[in-house]
Amino acid sequence: MHLGLIGLGKMGGNMRARLREHGVTVTGYDRDPEVSDVASLAELVESLPSPKVVWVMVPAGDATRATVTELADLLGEGDIVVDGGNSRWTDDIEHAEQLSAKGIGYLDCGVSGGVWGRENGYALMVGGDASDVATVQPVFDALRPDAAEGAEKTGGFVHAGKVGSGHFAKMVHNGVEYAMMQAYAEGFELLEKTDLVDDVPAVLDSWREGTVVRSWLLDLLVQALQDDPGLSKIRGYAEDSGEGRWTVEAAIEHAVPMHTIAASLFARFQSRQDESPAMQAIAAMRQQFGGHAVRAAAEPGTGEPPSAS
Repeated sequence: MHLGLIGLGKMGGNMRARLREHGVTVTGYDRDPEVSDVASLAELVESLPSPKVVWVMVPAGDATRATVTELADLLGEGDIVVDGGNSRWTDDIEHAEQLSAKGIGYLDCGVSGGVWGRENGYALMVGGDASDVATVQPVFDALRPDAAEGAEKTGGFVHAGKVGSGHFAKMVHNGVEYAMMQAYAEGFELLEKTDLVDDVPAVLDSWREGTVVRSWLLDLLVQALQDDPGLSKIRGYAEDSGEGRWTVEAAIEHAVPMHTIAASLFARFQSRQDESPAMQAIAAMRQQFGGHAVRAAAEPGTGEPPSAS
């Protein structure tokens, strides 16, 4: 199998390495000449045998759309494009229609595994035509987690359905991930706030074996606390990749109650506020109706309440 891979950043670069380690020939293209195997997209396509299979691993949105449009002019009937980035599933439908007009197949592949994927393998959720999936299967098998010696690979891969289903499945996966991280984070904060627990990292570590809440995310949290006890080097500011938002939007569209995932998304928004206007309004209302005490705002630039006069 000979694959063309576009985008050799953290994920793409590790994927190229894993594929080569598992016997797949990979020609990679990146705008950074330091990591690219070829000088242009055209040279990449020209280097591939037919049917040509090109895996796109660039940021979702404009970058992916531009790459797919360029590939539509370079590839021909029977070739296949795989989008392994974090595209929205609605973009997949448009890309498939754009390419099918020229007889080019299209697969969307949600990829999970992060920076650990090269060593541990990736979980792959694929959408598209079954015949195209079969053509690319050797690549999927190389990327997915290795089976035990002598055993057949069974995990880490699913042909989820038609075009768009792979990225939709990955989107929901990321929404669940948001909620799991939020639950661990809230449990960590409560353990930290009490004076009953002497060693919070040790408590979390004890959950990693034999409990129903054990997971790789918990392993990573414990590792982070071992590297930086108290997480003093990290600001409590969390971005969202976009897929959490898309998950909540899809829940609204399909009338699916999604209390936990929605709350975890909103918690990330709250993390970006130095001061919460909503909480200021609540404090003001409590003072108005009940005479409850309020805390004075910090002096500009000091982070401290104003001195009593």
